[in-house]
Amino acid sequence: MKELSTEVFAAGFVFLEGPRWRNDRLWVSDMHGHTVYRLTADGAREAVAEVPGKPSGIGFLPDGTPLIVSMHDRKLMKLVAGKLQLHADLSDICPYEINDMVVDKRGNAYVGNIGFNLLAGEKFKPTNFVLVTPDGKAREVARDLAVPNGPVITADGKRLVVAESWAKKLSVFDIAADGSLGNRKVFAELDIAPDGICLDAEGAIWVAGFNSDTFVRVLEGGRITHKVKVVDRYPVACTLGGADGRTLFCLTYQGTIKEMGQNKEASRIETVRVEVPAGGSP
Repeated sequence: MKELSTEVFAAGFVFLEGPRWRNDRLWVSDMHGHTVYRLTADGAREAVAEVPGKPSGIGFLPDGTPLIVSMHDRKLMKLVAGKLQLHADLSDICPYEINDMVVDKRGNAYVGNIGFNLLAGEKFKPTNFVLVTPDGKAREVARDLAVPNGPVITADGKRLVVAESWAKKLSVFDIAADGSLGNRKVFAELDIAPDGICLDAEGAIWVAGFNSDTFVRVLEGGRITHKVKVVDRYPVACTLGGADGRTLFCLTYQGTIKEMGQNKEASRIETVRVEVPAGGSP
């Protein structure tokens, strides 16, 4: 197993989530800063949207229109001509705040939700997973997930892998022609709580272990090939990008869960060069 270390790419954010590399830019959601940013390869940032309901997952429709999760009001928004418009209201189908998302090449958005009020001390509850089709129609496509986070879709569009944070595992589904999910299996059991994840060209998954100090690269079946340690910080999410797809962008946070909403600049982006480039979505 190889061990790697990061360097700081950009700092001064409150709490970052949902990284996506798109058209030579890194998109990120500053959840508790209520802002979506787009960064150039040298770290210069531009605010592209303010999201009062807390932004999280980011994706793109086939025509390039950005989709942005608005967590608190459980709405999936689209950014059109610099303004947010409603794409789908998920408040009737998702029991609590929505979070991470992946969008496939057809424009199908798969959206997770937390399922219970963690910050208020509620007990864990399993929850569902929702598909939003390009026309904005939503339906449940999976149940009994333990805080679904960071979904990814393989390059052939046939499989979806999702992190189950509360169960310390990655689960994989087959994707049917109509976007439905089935044939659920365990992709990998982990000894860390997986948060955001991304997929490389060899089918391995990079995982942010939120309850640890490491990002890991794991193969189907559970073998870990690489570890990336961060110093005195929690891994939150990651994505592969850069000109050759071999830069791993690592979102990290310094603080406790209860401190997340206190508007402290405790989040930053770190980078590390890796051998295998990005694959699939994201």
